[in-house]
Amino acid sequence: MRSTAVVTGGAGFIGSHMVDLLLDRQYAVRVIDNLVGGREANLAHHANNPALTVSRRDIRGIEAGDPLFDGVDYVFHFAGIGDIVPSIEKPLAYMSTNVQGTVHMLECARRTGVRKFVYAASSSCYGLAATPTREDHPIAPQYPYALSKYQGEQAAFHWHAVYRLPVNSIRIFNAYGTRSRTSGAYGAVFGVFLKQTLAGRPLTVVGDGTQTRDFVYVTDVANAFLAAAETDIAGQMWNVGAGAPQPVNRLVELLGGAVVHLPKRPGEPDCTHADISRIRRDLGWRPRVSFDEGVRRIVAEIDYWRDAPLWDAESIAKATAGWFEALSTMRNG
Repeated sequence: MRSTAVVTGGAGFIGSHMVDLLLDRQYAVRVIDNLVGGREANLAHHANNPALTVSRRDIRGIEAGDPLFDGVDYVFHFAGIGDIVPSIEKPLAYMSTNVQGTVHMLECARRTGVRKFVYAASSSCYGLAATPTREDHPIAPQYPYALSKYQGEQAAFHWHAVYRLPVNSIRIFNAYGTRSRTSGAYGAVFGVFLKQTLAGRPLTVVGDGTQTRDFVYVTDVANAFLAAAETDIAGQMWNVGAGAPQPVNRLVELLGGAVVHLPKRPGEPDCTHADISRIRRDLGWRPRVSFDEGVRRIVAEIDYWRDAPLWDAESIAKATAGWFEALSTMRNG
């Protein structure tokens, strides 16, 4: 008999790759996505698969006992607001979706009696962290997005402690890959650079480009989530990164083209570097897609970003003005 999984945010970046993996493993999959950040096109290649159903709903409007959760074995919870910069200006939306939305999903899972609930957490909870960063590093969120994702994780583990809901959490470092977000918000470096490459415009590099990020390819992330679901372990959190930070300048080199340098932003680390020894030990997971190979896969599908917004130094400065004001005050306060 097929196992059944709910994937919240299943039309989004990581969620749609999770759907791919689950269907490939012969799961029946129920996607919940309000299509604010997700795209129907991300699931179009499964249009005729009877094992997949898609429900266009907001997680905050789904209550315990909803038929979507009948007979569900696993819940993979990716739904939420992922753009970092706008969280400074719209903190209520982030808290509502990323915290209260998570609680709605936890209650649905608890009442159903799922075998595992896997929460998509963020490495941003560590703040300006020592590297390589272990799971027991002190928590220090620097902006509302990071806080909201950490509070969602705390809620998940609270449901594990109080209600015995089997929960695991994956703290994702810098995920990248095909189908990443093309929303109007200024955000992750890949989407910004890819649109600029398509338009023949200079790449807007923050600082001098020597800052490093622990880029982990999206299919490796999906495999980590599946391992976290199928294990007998519950109540655990794991970092997921490649464990091999790459300088932004390496991405610039792979994409090619001219460069414009922007002021470094407060509250952003010089390096993100996941210590992944725990997930290697507990789940036998390891990253399989090299950075160069991952970028090659993205460039092969670069037309996906053709409709993404085109950012330049002036529009970025305007979009991040609130960020500079708020986090500069936080540093000096």
